[in-house]
Amino acid sequence: MSLRHIDPKQRGFLIVNSHPDGAAETVHRMWEQIPARGDGSSPVVLLLGHSSGYGLATLLTGLRQHGIRGVGVAFEGAETERRTATAGWYRTAAAAALARGAGRDFVFVNTDAFSTAGKEQALALVEERYGKVDYLIYSLAAPRRTDPATGTVYHSVIKPLGGPYQAPALDFSGDTPKVGQVSLEAASDEERHATEQVMGGADWRLWVEALAGRGLLADRFTTVALTYIGSELTAPIYRQGTIGAAKEDLERTAGHLDAELADGGRAFTAVAGAAVTQASSAIPSIALYTAFLRTVLGDGFRTTAEQASELWDQLTGATPVVLDEQGRIRLDGWELDDKVQDQVRELWADPEAGLEHAQNGADWFMGQIRELYGWGVDGVDYRRPAETTVGWPTPHA
Repeated sequence: MSLRHIDPKQRGFLIVNSHPDGAAETVHRMWEQIPARGDGSSPVVLLLGHSSGYGLATLLTGLRQHGIRGVGVAFEGAETERRTATAGWYRTAAAAALARGAGRDFVFVNTDAFSTAGKEQALALVEERYGKVDYLIYSLAAPRRTDPATGTVYHSVIKPLGGPYQAPALDFSGDTPKVGQVSLEAASDEERHATEQVMGGADWRLWVEALAGRGLLADRFTTVALTYIGSELTAPIYRQGTIGAAKEDLERTAGHLDAELADGGRAFTAVAGAAVTQASSAIPSIALYTAFLRTVLGDGFRTTAEQASELWDQLTGATPVVLDEQGRIRLDGWELDDKVQDQVRELWADPEAGLEHAQNGADWFMGQIRELYGWGVDGVDYRRPAETTVGWPTPHA
């Protein structure tokens, strides 16, 4: 037991500690916002990257609406003398408690999903406890990856391709958000390749091959990797940059896997809409764009859980699978609607004036960032000491 009074340690977007009660409350709140329903199927799911963002939403929605069983994999930091555990650690503990309370058999592994040892650990648990896997959901985001075959460590970068990038960006260094400028040099060929190796399809393929090697692919096995396209406004730093090159590699991998899978197996990428996540907050200009988008849409800004529900319905056959010309599942129509994007462009054309109009959107964005770490969550008493020592959930018989 370790009761501590903790305050957020924050500089700009960077928050280096988390609040266990606040992080847990974000999970409980998302759970309650997901309409409960069941189709009685209880498929076996291996979910890579379950502890945050779209991975967490896919987990909770799958548990709440489809009774999924299986294994979640994430790589989270435990509490130390100087720091709390990561927010993802506390979110996992909260999700595990909700799953148990709902009678769901879902367990969690804390390991480096990129490593051979991590794959062996997770797949041994899958094989022992569940048998064949119906769905593999790939939602990993990390700054680096070690190639298990060569030992090469690749570091991803967020840079444009073909030329420098300069654009407006939100600056949270002062008391109120303001518009700044971000300037980045173009990535080298080596940096592009490294980003593809971290964020592209190489590791996704290794997971599918590892499942196949153990005979763990169910008939009609389906795998999906979550991805993003976004607006033309952010394309130079996202879809046309190093991250976009990695996403294109991910999409090519989906096509190859789909062609190779036997017994009716399927592989897709699913294009989600904008969201405030730990990964997206690190991308220059995304915060300003998302603040403008929220201002335009208001409550029409679709949550990650709403999008995850739509994804599960398509994967399970509750609704037809709808693909674009590139064979991708699209969940982002609400964001890329022409009328919505026209209004965002108007704000973007004069970002300082746009921010005056979108001040609530900017405040909302920063509030969402704080909530990712368990801070500023309604209903949490931050004046009281919090129990920061929370065990990683262990499988029950």
